[in-house]
Amino acid sequence: MRDLYGQPLGDVPFTRLCGGNQQEEDMESCVLIAPIPGVEDAYAVRDSKNPDAGTLRFTGAELRATGMTTI
Repeated sequence: MRDLYGQPLGDVPFTRLCGGNQQEEDMESCVLIAPIPGVEDAYAVRDSKNPDAGTLRFTGAELRATGMTTI
């Protein structure tokens, strides 16, 4: 397996994914997700309300195991 944190993201565009709770729209749980360039079925994930807090990286299998659909 490749080191997902060793792969540069560059200017990869992130897509906003929301859902999972029944609260008002401004309280909706959302993340930003982007495929990691050069790595098959691997993704970078950020907090949509605080994207500068950092980026986590996961394989698609790890995300799907949590019930999250990948893009």
